[in-house]
Amino acid sequence: MNISSIVVQTVPKYIDEVVQSLKECEACDYHMHDEKGRIIITIEGNGVSEELEKLHVIEKIPHVIAADMQMAYSEDELNEHMEVINNADVVPKMLNDDSITARNIIYNGDLKKKDLEGFAKTFDNTGKKR
Repeated sequence: MNISSIVVQTVPKYIDEVVQSLKECEACDYHMHDEKGRIIITIEGNGVSEELEKLHVIEKIPHVIAADMQMAYSEDELNEHMEVINNADVVPKMLNDDSITARNIIYNGDLKKKDLEGFAKTFDNTGKKR
């Protein structure tokens, strides 16, 4: 199970309307807000993909300017990824494979231009047999 905190931003004049929408929304749990239009909520999901789906629901609520994940926790996924890391070669095999050209190596370090849904599917399947 994943749990993530999200800061939702709205214009102060719409704070009551957005808070009410979030309280009625089944995608999240409302916790608090301030007079500047910042709202703190949490979402839960069975994986990153499910959390992203819920985040998209929140982003579509009228008058929501931004909804950004701030903190995330997933003990099960962390353990799975740590097992993969601990059992992996220090240098990925693809970097020692002369038949693979550099342009065919997928880099997952830059989040600015990343396909987050595609990344989440790959992340959710790490260490799992397909």
